[in-house]
This record gives sequence, structure tokens and C-alpha cells, in this order.
Amino acid sequence: MIFFPAIDLKDGQCVRLLRGDMDQATVFNENPAAQAAEFEQRGSEWLHLVDLNGAFEGRPVNGAAVEGILGAVGIPAQLGGGIRDMETIDFWLEKGIRRVILGTVAVRDPDLVRRACARHPGRVALGIDARDGRVAVEGWAETAEITALELAQRFTEAGAAALIYTDISRDGAMQGPNTEATLALAAAVDIPVILSGGVSSMADLEAVKAAAGDQLEGVISGRAVYDGRVDVAAAVAALKAAA
Repeated sequence: MIFFPAIDLKDGQCVRLLRGDMDQATVFNENPAAQAAEFEQRGSEWLHLVDLNGAFEGRPVNGAAVEGILGAVGIPAQLGGGIRDMETIDFWLEKGIRRVILGTVAVRDPDLVRRACARHPGRVALGIDARDGRVAVEGWAETAEITALELAQRFTEAGAAALIYTDISRDGAMQGPNTEATLALAAAVDIPVILSGGVSSMADLEAVKAAAGDQLEGVISGRAVYDGRVDVAAAVAALKAAA
């Protein structure tokens, strides 16, 4: 399993939100590129990047910060937030993002996701952010009628490279991840699943590893890393250990 430290970008800075609330943002680093380089130096093999402003505005906003990160590290990065048309997908993949994460557009324009997966094999991931089992869109400001499972199954055959499942109620709340729901989703689809939201300690990571074995591709953590509750090097090693 892969450990993905998260870099959430708001107004050009590294922040973490509480349950997706833009008004409850804590700034952890004003230099995203330096933060990314630090993660790489501590053993990270991937980065998880989110353009928070972009998620709300429906277009890339923190592009300069993302490009700065790409210029500062040699490890692959996945990026989500405000990516809602083929032009933007093409742009970021050409810039060096290893894979883009499509969330809101998967609900609003599923055909675009299918075309993107066909056009860029292995480089398009599906982001499913759920609140009480239903998919949240527009930067988590709205809740769609479709369930997380229904959306995941819709794109199993489309060729998505991975599925990133976030339980919004756990995100940034330091209450532990929703491992049960994530594993249930992983069991229902044929694409790799990544757990996100709620990881608050090394004990949480070890519990996910014990419960999941090799059923998940990886785990994303943000606030716990910045708070020092999760050590990046130890997290990488713990998830890479044999199940």
C-alpha cells in the first residue's frame, strides 16, 4: 500500500479544512513547493494534491502552486479540484501530473470521464467524496442523489486508474477513518481504492493495514502529518510492509 501525504491548496498556501468547510481552514505552510520537497525527502513515493479553491469555483485556481510543486519534486503526484473539462485534464497531464482526480464532473458529465479514461489510460482517477453514503459535489457544498457505490460501479468499466474514497464526516476531524465503508466499496468494484479522511495517528494507519491487507491501493493523510501525529517515513514503511 502507498502512503499519500496530502497538500490541500487554498489561496496559494497549504491548509487543512475541518469537514470540508472553507471557513475552517488552518494554514500549515505558506510554501507548498517546500512542503512537497520535505515530504519527498522523508520518503514519500507519491503526493496527493487538491486545489480547494478550484473545487468550489469549478476551474483551476492554484495552478502556480501546483506547478511549483511539480518543479520541486521528482515523485509522482495526483491532483484534484476544479478539473471539469478535457482541456484542463490534458493541460495538467502534459504539465507532469501523473494522474488527475475527477469528482464533481463524474456526476455532472459522466461521458467526459469515460472519454478521459480512454484518452489517458491509467492517468484518470475518480474522487468520491461521501456524506452519509451520498456523493458530495461542488467542493462538498452540495449532495447529489447518487450513492457512492452507484457512482463507483458506473466507472468500473470505464477504466479509471483508481478510486479515492473520502468520508467527509471524518475529514480533518481526527476521529479515525471509515475503514469499513471503504473496504465495502473496494469489495464491490474492480478498480484500486484509496482511503481518505480521518486518519489521525500511526495507530489508525496500522489498523487500516491490518483490516485491509492488500485490498486498498493506499491511504491519504493530511492534518495528522502536519500535526506530527503521523510520521511520513514511518507511515510509508508501515503501509509497504507485507500484509
